Amino acid sequence: MKYISLNHNSAPTSFKKAVINGLAPDKGLYFPKTEIRLPKSFIESIKSLDDIEICYEVINKYIGDEIQKDKLLEIIKNTVSFKIPLKKIEKSIYSLELFHGPTLAFKDIGAKFMASCLDHFKDSYTSKKITVLVATSGDTGGAVAKGFSKTKDIDVCVLYPKGKISEVQEKQITTNGSYVNAIEVEGDFDLCQSMVKRAFNDEEINRKIALTSANSINVARWLPQMFYYFLAFKRIKNNKKNVFSVPSGNFGNICAGVLGKSMGLPIEHFIASTNINDTIPRYIKDGIFEPYNTKPTISNAMDVSNPSNFIRIQKIYNNDLQKIRKNISGYSFDDRRTKDTIKMLYNSRQYLSDPHSAIGYLGLKEYIDQTENDINGIFISTAHSIKFKNVVEETINSKIKFPSSIQSILKKEKKSKSIQTYSELKEILLDRN
Repeated sequence: MKYISLNHNSAPTSFKKAVINGLAPDKGLYFPKTEIRLPKSFIESIKSLDDIEICYEVINKYIGDEIQKDKLLEIIKNTVSFKIPLKKIEKSIYSLELFHGPTLAFKDIGAKFMASCLDHFKDSYTSKKITVLVATSGDTGGAVAKGFSKTKDIDVCVLYPKGKISEVQEKQITTNGSYVNAIEVEGDFDLCQSMVKRAFNDEEINRKIALTSANSINVARWLPQMFYYFLAFKRIKNNKKNVFSVPSGNFGNICAGVLGKSMGLPIEHFIASTNINDTIPRYIKDGIFEPYNTKPTISNAMDVSNPSNFIRIQKIYNNDLQKIRKNISGYSFDDRRTKDTIKMLYNSRQYLSDPHSAIGYLGLKEYIDQTENDINGIFISTAHSIKFKNVVEETINSKIKFPSSIQSILKKEKKSKSIQTYSELKEILLDRN
């Protein structure tokens, strides 16, 4: 498989180089050059297959012979190493829980898969020390830090917006070993992301450092998110049409689902469920892509106004807005409705939800109310409620328990640096190398 740049000004490259580089030389996102369709016989047999077998068949054609089968199976087994249950919440509505991994967030799968791939490739590709540079609006930072904890000779540098992520999220970023450099940025996630992109464009940095990204712009972070949708399909016990509502910030997760559908997975429709940072719902409605200034919300991982991955969705649908509208609906919700839904799910459904997952539920209910009821409505539960302890406890008027893995990190000392400008970030990167 070759990968092309969506800026269309770089030569096609291999999966390995796409993973190492993060972004193409022309600073475009990488995208598979060849469209892949899975055999109908595989789709029909999914419900009888082992999870690891399913994930291997889904991902292997995007990697080809660049990772041998035994090694790829080992990577997948290490990646999908925790339960991914599908829980029925009410009639025809299910929650796909992706928060049972080591950092209690859906990003554990992508982070673990990418870390293993990068560790596998690094010695054969570059003699320079690799630095993984990542911006996070919440969960990515902790997942990446944990994902790379068992790799060797790879530094991780995490930028996050100061004061705009939860206490648990911050502890997961700032309490790791010396291989993780936690950096608080005076600004929002979009500023963090712009600093990361500027570093990738900086010739001096790139001469001295093998820089790569662990955001979902990296194909090894983005592609394994398809696993969620195939595994959900396996767990469904009926033949109704499947509709997925995805809490969406940088749009990597929903984009992976759209790619899975293009491969042949029977998904009827997607719902991009966002908070008040509603660039994509407005675009789907009005046809105008106009990011506003990012506004802080209680669903902070979705506080993104200019989502990087949406260009990949546009590529899949050949920039045809009508095709996007046919396949994706977009809805946005404010903090009040989010809290009301957390409370309702807890009191009426005995289901504890974090703010992001609650928005996924809201988007699904909105779609069902406007269309049809005879579907499997699946909303993605992206994070454990403990990561948003204060908001959730205040909303449900009850205490929630800390998982043991969280209790241990809360006692650790936070270690971070605070910056305001790109020049400060550049100095940190060059000093570490």
